[in-house]
Amino acid sequence: MSEVLIITTPAELRARSRAWRRDGMSVALVPTMGALHAGHMSLIADAASRCDRVIVSIFVNPLQFDRDADFTAYPRPIDDDVAACRAAGVHAVYAPTAATMYPDGHDTLVNPGAIATRWEGEYRPGHFTGMATVVTKLLNTAEADIAVFGAKDAQQVAIVTQLVADLDIGTEIVVGATVREPDGLAMSSRNRHLTDDQRRAATSIDEALRYIADEVAHGADIDHAVATGREIITAADDTRIDYLAVVDPRTFEPSDTTPARVIAAVWVGDTRLIDNREIGTE
Repeated sequence: MSEVLIITTPAELRARSRAWRRDGMSVALVPTMGALHAGHMSLIADAASRCDRVIVSIFVNPLQFDRDADFTAYPRPIDDDVAACRAAGVHAVYAPTAATMYPDGHDTLVNPGAIATRWEGEYRPGHFTGMATVVTKLLNTAEADIAVFGAKDAQQVAIVTQLVADLDIGTEIVVGATVREPDGLAMSSRNRHLTDDQRRAATSIDEALRYIADEVAHGADIDHAVATGREIITAADDTRIDYLAVVDPRTFEPSDTTPARVIAAVWVGDTRLIDNREIGTE
C-alpha cells in the first residue's frame, strides 16, 4: 500500500504536477466529489493504466448544486476516500476547501453553451455552469495529460469535451465505462440514500434504458419505445421521471438516427438518479 500526498491548494497541486512532468512522467487527473465507490475506482484504474502518476480530486462543488438540501446531504467520507485512494495506488489527493476554490472576490464563471441548456440544464438551472467552472479550474491547475470522467454523466462528458476544445485546454478527456451493480443499477454516491424498497424500484431505470436501446437498435419507433420505457419506470413504486429521451451523443438534441444515446433522470423517493445507455453497442 503506497503513501498518498494530500494537497489542498492550487499552487501546491500545480507545482507537484509540473515536477512530475519535468521528471518525464505522465499525469492523470480523476475529478470526483468523493464518496468513492467501485465506479470511481474503475476510473482510477483506467487512469493508472495510462499514466505514471494519478491525482484524484475530491471536492463537493457548491456551485453545481441547485438545492441547498442536496448539497448539505451529499456524503463526505473523506477519511474513507483517502484510504481507498491509498489502496488503489493514487499518488495525490487534491482536497481543497470551498474557500480555497472560491476565495473572496471570485467572480468568474464558465458558460458551457447550448449543450448545457437541455435535460439536466433545464431541470437543474446553473448546474452545468458550476460544473464547467470547477472543471476548468481543476484542469488548469492540475495540467494533467489526461482527465478521466465516467460515462454515467454523459451530458457532463459532452460539455467537458466541448469546453476543452473551445478553450484550448491541453488535457485529453478519457471516458470510462459506467460500472453497474449485478442488477443493473448504475453505481452512484446517491444510491446510499435509497431505502431497500427504493433500491429495488431503482432497477426499473436500467430495465427501461436497456429496453429502449434494444428496441431502437432493431428499428423500432422511438416514440413508442420511449413510451413503453416510461411505463416500465412508473410501474415501480415511488418513482417520478424528469426526462427519458433518445439524443445525439454529441449535441444532446433529440435524435432519430444512430449513433444515439438513451438518457434518463428519475426520482426514486427523494433521491434523483441519472443514467444512460448507448444505442447499438451495449
